Amino acid sequence: MRLFRLSKSLFPSWIPRCLCCVALLWSLLPPVRTDDACPSSCICARDSGTVTCQDGEDTEAPGDIPEWTSTLTVTGRNISTLQRGAFVDNGTKLDMATLSLSDNGMQVIEPYAFLGLPGLRVLDLSHNQLSSISATAFHGLPELRSLYLNDTVSPAAVTQLSIALNTQSLRNLRRLELAGNRLKSVLLMRFDIYNLHTLVLVNNSIQSIGWENVTNLYQQRNLQVYLSFNPFRCTCDLEVFYYWLKNSSQCPDVGQLLCSDPETKKGLPLEMLRPADVDCMNENLETVSYVFLGIVLALIGVVFLMVLYLNRGGIKRWLNNIREACRDHMEVYHYRYEQDSDPRLANVAV
Repeated sequence: MRLFRLSKSLFPSWIPRCLCCVALLWSLLPPVRTDDACPSSCICARDSGTVTCQDGEDTEAPGDIPEWTSTLTVTGRNISTLQRGAFVDNGTKLDMATLSLSDNGMQVIEPYAFLGLPGLRVLDLSHNQLSSISATAFHGLPELRSLYLNDTVSPAAVTQLSIALNTQSLRNLRRLELAGNRLKSVLLMRFDIYNLHTLVLVNNSIQSIGWENVTNLYQQRNLQVYLSFNPFRCTCDLEVFYYWLKNSSQCPDVGQLLCSDPETKKGLPLEMLRPADVDCMNENLETVSYVFLGIVLALIGVVFLMVLYLNRGGIKRWLNNIREACRDHMEVYHYRYEQDSDPRLANVAV
């Protein structure tokens, strides 16, 4: 009995209550993850540092990405919106180098969507349906070298993308691919804020490249621009771009650039055009010549009408004289015809 009282005095009644509270708090904490934990429905290969997440019904970027991940590929999912800080909530500092989010039905990129990936070097967002792109979508990517946006930008988001790309965060960008986006012009506002070596604008709707863009291209001698499969309009408007192609080696696929308009030059390679085909001066002079000829003919017509009007009295008398002379001749012919047709009149005349 004394022993029981002693043990009760050594273990006060509040200790079990504390233990219960600790157990409750422990149950509320998130489970401790290990470095080898792989996100659900993904395949992880630590030796190569790759995590691949294909297909599935997930609507967000995968969470709990392992620290050792250098390449993350997410494709075939339904990530309609890439949310702000989509890769920040993983609880770890990621040293990811390559991120591929192609073919996910993505429509919206929110501001600062790629925060937490300061070492990212390759980003692939191709084959989505982007209709809304925040102006700060690509902030926080100072080490990005390659950005792929092929067949992914809707016409409504072209201007937004142009603004989003105009950021110092992409100062180390070396390769930019914008193929298959129905672009009508070079999207970049400036070239000097990047370190671009390759710009791919294949299979768009570019008809010509203006003077300002050509000037910027001349200043970026290390930049290679790919422009095949665009419907170039081979008229006077192409003059500046034509001479850039002739005097520069910055377009490796120049042999594949073809005219789509006018009909007389359709299918003709741009490099086979003659300077006269795109000479604005000749085209303008020809237009002026036709206009001048029309004016001269109009003046001649006006002078002729004025002469007729001023001499209308004399012209009327002249026309009357001609009419009287014609009538006299007709009467003579008519009389002779009657004599020839009636023998009696012929005898009388004799």
